[in-house]
Amino acid sequence: MPWSRIISGLVAIAIALAMILLGGWYFTLGFGVIIFLGQLEIFRLVKAKGILPAAKTTLVVSQIMLITAHLSSSLADAMLPLGGTFICFYLLFQPKVATIADVAASILGLFYGGYLPSFWVRLRDLGNLEATLPLGGYWPDQWWPPLDTIPLGLTLTLIAFGCIWAADIGAYTAGKIIGRTPLSNISPKKTVEGAVFGVLGSMVVALAGSYWLQWPLWPLSGGALGLMVGTSSLLGDLTESLMKRDAGVKDSGDLIPGHGGILDRTDSYVFTGALVYYFVTLLLPVLPVQ
Repeated sequence: MPWSRIISGLVAIAIALAMILLGGWYFTLGFGVIIFLGQLEIFRLVKAKGILPAAKTTLVVSQIMLITAHLSSSLADAMLPLGGTFICFYLLFQPKVATIADVAASILGLFYGGYLPSFWVRLRDLGNLEATLPLGGYWPDQWWPPLDTIPLGLTLTLIAFGCIWAADIGAYTAGKIIGRTPLSNISPKKTVEGAVFGVLGSMVVALAGSYWLQWPLWPLSGGALGLMVGTSSLLGDLTESLMKRDAGVKDSGDLIPGHGGILDRTDSYVFTGALVYYFVTLLLPVLPVQ
């Protein structure tokens, strides 16, 4: 593995951990930068197909949606139809008549590149305690603070990220060592063996997290979360591969040395944030306490 890939990967992990730990506006604004860069790559892919989406309008609406998600998660859901309406209104009054593909690509950019990632902000904001830093940031007052003093959103986000990282490492390692059976024509390098070990790695992390947090029916709830995160991260990866394949490019960009673009490193996170958020806010509360 090239040193450029290793170093840039370590830097990306350090930045991600710092954002998750700080939370508040630090996480929201940092995520806003990632979403902005990711959407630029999405629109670059669709423009390679001759499609002309409402890129600037979608970028602005998505940033407003992200800020709204931090201020009020319920209002963020309302921003999706409002934003879609505004984007369609913009396209209708362009000098060049928009096509179905132009409208569809714009809504894709809003939903895939803006709305779904905004759930990570909602997840990190869950159960926030009183901020210890300006801009709503959090910093522990000791190296190993008691569990009940750590913001719930911080632990949940770390568990979710840990599941994705375990899935990526498990899939990559198993695919290299024992991978024999192709998984999909969309991404020829992916194997069934890698996918299975990736999901198992995600389940191990989720089980450890559910036990640590003492979730109700923790073996069942933790296993279900790990299975869900492992599967959704794989589907996110395949979805981005499908878009790149259709656009005829190898990478979504070249921003990260050795890794490609932002989408190449964050595709596993797109669907996962919303699933984890609703898992812990809708499903966990109705499970019977042991």
